[in-house]
Amino acid sequence: MTSPPKLTATIVAMNEADRIGPCLASVAFCDEVVVVDSHSTDDTRELAAAAGAVVIERDWPGFGPQKDHAAEAASHDWILQLDADERVTPELRAEIEALRDQHFAGHVGWTMPRCSNWFGRWIRHGSWYPDRQLRLYDRRAGHWEGAEPHPKVKPTGQVGSLAGDLQHEPYRNLSEHLKIIDKYTTVMAEGLVARNKKVGLLKVLVNPVYRWFRFVFLQRGFLDGWRGWALAGIEAHYVQMKYLKAYLLQRRDQG
Repeated sequence: MTSPPKLTATIVAMNEADRIGPCLASVAFCDEVVVVDSHSTDDTRELAAAAGAVVIERDWPGFGPQKDHAAEAASHDWILQLDADERVTPELRAEIEALRDQHFAGHVGWTMPRCSNWFGRWIRHGSWYPDRQLRLYDRRAGHWEGAEPHPKVKPTGQVGSLAGDLQHEPYRNLSEHLKIIDKYTTVMAEGLVARNKKVGLLKVLVNPVYRWFRFVFLQRGFLDGWRGWALAGIEAHYVQMKYLKAYLLQRRDQG
């Protein structure tokens, strides 16, 4: 019998000193931890090194290229990728360890549900859950691709599903949430224009309404109480800003 394959956890980070500790602790069961840091001005790199991680400092090229670089820097082919605001739950860890003992047989990767916390409550409905993410994969059979800021692993084989949650605490406060929306919608709008995706006023006006309706009713966001209703409004705003920015960019380019 050959020994089980080893597993590297990869984490991309920038100025995450207040959140990276629980993330690092949750992947301590992995055989190696690689942290790729984009010139943090806080103690992110020092905390990661103190926890035993391999720390690489690198310019920020985008989410996909940075996560691919982290995987390429790993000593092992099997990768568990996390962001610094995420952590592996005990249930998910048990599933991953069982798969490792079985040599990750049968699949080139596994998806896992991601459960996000929004101001004191884990959101279990709307578009926020189960929010499946392919984060456990064989780097020889998958790499990150797709439009920024939300690229995904593109696998070249069969993918399985895990049940344990990957916990996610994405926003420190509402101001940060809104600033990230502004940043991401700009990136997405620029991407739409670069790919010659035509955006008319119909998308600007109708798509946000449908997103709100889908979040609240079709995806039962109302079951998360006032947070669900609030998030539905924020999601509608997200969609409208993405398309409005793209619409305005196209009109500017057309003179």
